[in-house]
Amino acid sequence: MRLIKSLLCFFMVLLMGCDKRSETSFSKEDLVLIPLPQSLELNKGSFRINKDTRLVIPGDSLQPLAGILNDLLERSAGFKMALAREASGDNFIQLKKKTALTEEAYKLSVTTNRVVLEANSRLGYVYGLETIRQLLPKEIEDTSKISNINWLIPNVEISDAPQYPYRGNMLDVARHFFDKAYIKKHIDRMAFLKLNTLHLHLVDDQGWRIEIKDYPKLTQVGGFRVNQEDKHWNARGENSPEEEGTYGGFYSQEDIKEIVAYAREKGIRIIPEIEMPAHVMSAIAAYPWLSCTGEPIAVPSGGVWPITSIYCAGKESTFTFLKAVLTQVMELFPGKYIHIGGDEATKTNWKTCPDCQARIREQGLANEEELQSYFIKRIEKFLDQNGRVLIGWDEIMEGGLAEEATVMSWRGFQGGWEATQQGHDVIMTPTSHMYFDYYQGSPDYEPVAFNAFVPLHRVYEFSPVLDSMSLSQRKHVLGGQANLWSEYVSTPEHSEYMLFPRLAALSEVLWTPEAKLGWEDFSVRIQKMMERFDLMGINYAKSAYAVVPEADINLDTKEISLRLKAEFPGVEIRYAQDGAELSPESRIYESPIQIDSSLNLKAAVYKNQQRMGPVMDKDFQFHKAVAKPVTYKNSYHNNYKGGGETGLVDVLRGSKYFKDGRWQGWINQPAILTINLEQPTRVSQVIVGSLEEQGTGIYFPQEIKVEVSKDGKTFEKVGELKREFKNNPVAKIKNFKIGFESKDNIEFVRLSVEPLENNPKGGGSWLFLDEILVK
Repeated sequence: MRLIKSLLCFFMVLLMGCDKRSETSFSKEDLVLIPLPQSLELNKGSFRINKDTRLVIPGDSLQPLAGILNDLLERSAGFKMALAREASGDNFIQLKKKTALTEEAYKLSVTTNRVVLEANSRLGYVYGLETIRQLLPKEIEDTSKISNINWLIPNVEISDAPQYPYRGNMLDVARHFFDKAYIKKHIDRMAFLKLNTLHLHLVDDQGWRIEIKDYPKLTQVGGFRVNQEDKHWNARGENSPEEEGTYGGFYSQEDIKEIVAYAREKGIRIIPEIEMPAHVMSAIAAYPWLSCTGEPIAVPSGGVWPITSIYCAGKESTFTFLKAVLTQVMELFPGKYIHIGGDEATKTNWKTCPDCQARIREQGLANEEELQSYFIKRIEKFLDQNGRVLIGWDEIMEGGLAEEATVMSWRGFQGGWEATQQGHDVIMTPTSHMYFDYYQGSPDYEPVAFNAFVPLHRVYEFSPVLDSMSLSQRKHVLGGQANLWSEYVSTPEHSEYMLFPRLAALSEVLWTPEAKLGWEDFSVRIQKMMERFDLMGINYAKSAYAVVPEADINLDTKEISLRLKAEFPGVEIRYAQDGAELSPESRIYESPIQIDSSLNLKAAVYKNQQRMGPVMDKDFQFHKAVAKPVTYKNSYHNNYKGGGETGLVDVLRGSKYFKDGRWQGWINQPAILTINLEQPTRVSQVIVGSLEEQGTGIYFPQEIKVEVSKDGKTFEKVGELKREFKNNPVAKIKNFKIGFESKDNIEFVRLSVEPLENNPKGGGSWLFLDEILVK
C-alpha cells in the first residue's frame, strides 16, 4: 500500500510540477510577509494561479495595476492572467471597491476558488497586490521561466492598514548621481515593502540634479564637478572655477515627469528637496551673484565644512531666483510637499554682508539666526500661496518656525518633540536609527561608510513617537524616514547594500501595529525574505550574520573566555582555530571558548551547509600583561571605557568604529597608566594599539614614553616614540611599537601616551587606545 501511495504521489508531481508545498500544507512559518499585516488568519487550502486565471479590475484607471503580478508571471511562469471587468464563475483574482475602508487600507480574502482584494483607493489595491506577490512562491521573482512550480497562494483572511501615513526613504542623488533606471527600480522595491514616500535630495554643494529652463547653467555648470573619485571624499582638493567639471549628471524635466508618473502607478509620492540657504555651492558656481560676495567658485568634488558659501539673504535677486526655481519644481512635482533643506548654514558671510545686515535692520531682526527664519518664512509663504507645504530639517526652527511648516527631525528626537508641542507636523528621521549611510556591521568587513553605526536591530527598535509626548503631540507625528546620504555611495550596488535589509525593518515598524512587532520573529522572516531578495537581484547586506566576539577575563587563572554571537539570534556559528580552514564541517559554537595562549580564530554563520555572512578572522595575542592589574593616573572618559580597568590587557582589539565598546578614550590629556606584571618578568617591547579618525577629532598619539620598574617606585625610561602629524581622511588602526634592550626582573611598566597637541581643525584632540601589549 505504501508503494502504491508513493507511485500516486510521483505521478501527481509529474502532472502538477515538483513544488514541495501541497495545496493544504501551508503553516504560518510559510507566510513570509514584510511588513507584517495588521490581522492575518490562515485557513486550510490554497488558490492556484494558472493560465486560465482571470484578473478582474474595474475601470480603466486601475488597469496599469495588472502589471504588479502579470509582469512577474509572464517572466517566471510564462503566462499572464487575462483581464476582465466583472467576476463570474471561479478562478479569478478580483479587485473590488469598498468605500468603508480608509485610503491605504485593504482586505484580502483567499479561498480555493477565488481571491478578492477590497480597497477604497489605488494605494490600497497596490498594497494588497504586493501582499499577494509576497504570498506567492519566491520564484515569481526569477528572471527566467520556471516550469516546475505551482503558483499557490495560501488561503488567508487579511485585514490591513498602516500605523503611520508617512513611510519614507530619502535618496541623496546630489553627492553622487543615480540614473533614472535605478530610481525606477528603487520605486518598485519601495512599493514591495509598502513604503509610500520617496524623498529625492536633488541639490547640494556637489551637484545640482534637476533641469530648470530659466537657469540652464544650474545643470550645465552645477551638474558636473572635477572628477576626484579616486580619492576619499574628505581628501579631495579644492577645484578651480576655471576647470571644467566632467563627473555628474542631471534629470531633464522629461525624466522627472516620467519618474513621477511611474511612482504614482506604484502608490508612491515623490518629494523634491531644493536646498537653501546652504548646501548650494553648485548653484553659486553657476550664478556667483547668488552669494554675498559674488566671487566665482567651483563645484566642490568632496566634503566641505563649514559651509559658508550660501545664498545671500539680503539681495532681492536671491528670492526672485528661488521663486522661479520653485515654480518650475512645483509644475514637475504635483504633490503636497516641497522640501527646502534649511540645515547646516554657517552664517559667517551674512555677518559681514551689507545687504544681509541691511535686511536685518529693515526687518527688525535680532541676529543672523532670525535672518534665516525670515528667509524660510518668506519661502514658506510663497509655497503656501501655491497650495504647498514646506518641509525642512529641524534647523528651520532656529529663530522661529514658519507657521505651516513640517519639520523633519534628524538631530535626534528633540527637535520633533518641540515642533509637535508647537502644533507642527513632524517626520522623525534621527541619526541614531534612520541614517543608512552609517555602518551596519563592523568596518572590518563593510564597504566604506560614515563612521557611525546603525545595525539592523536598531532600525527595528525605531518608533517615531516618544513616551513623553502627549496625545495631541502624537497626532502630529506623521511617521518616519530613512536617509541614505551618498558621500561614500557612488554606485547602485553600494546603494542597495546600504538600504537592504534595513529598509525592510523600517517598513515594518512604520506599518505594523506596535503590539505585533518582535525582533526574533522578524529575524526569522527577514532571513527567508533574503532568499527572495536574491531572486530580485538586490545586493543586500549580510551584516546581521557577522560573528562578533566578546570576552571575559578570569583574573585568577588569567584565562580569556570568548563568546561568539551574531546579530540574528539562534543562528548556527561554526569556528576553526590556529590555521585550520573554516568549513561547513567545522566545530559548532555552543559555549564560550577558553583560551590561555595566543590564538587565531575564524568563525562564521552557516545555514544549510552554506556560509551566510563574512568570516571573522581574528588574532588573539597573549602577552605578558594579559589580565594584569592596570592603574590610571588620568582616568579614561566616561563615554569610552573600552572594557574597563582590564580593557587594555584583555587581548580584544577594537574596530575602525570608535563606538564599538573596545576603545578607551581621553580628550586633551595624556593616557598615563601603570601595568603591574605581578612577578619578575623579562621585557623588551611594548606595543600600543591606537585609532585615528580625524573627521571626529580622534588622532594618533604625538608621543609615547615607556618606563619600567622592579619595585614600582623607581622607574627607568627605556623607550620613546615621537611622530609628526599627518593628514589622514580615513579611519585607521595602527600598532605603535617601542622596542628596547631586554630588561630582566621587571614588575611594573608605565606608559605616558600624549595626544596631538594642536588639533588642526580646532577643538579638542581625542586619544583612543584598545590594547597595550608587553613582550
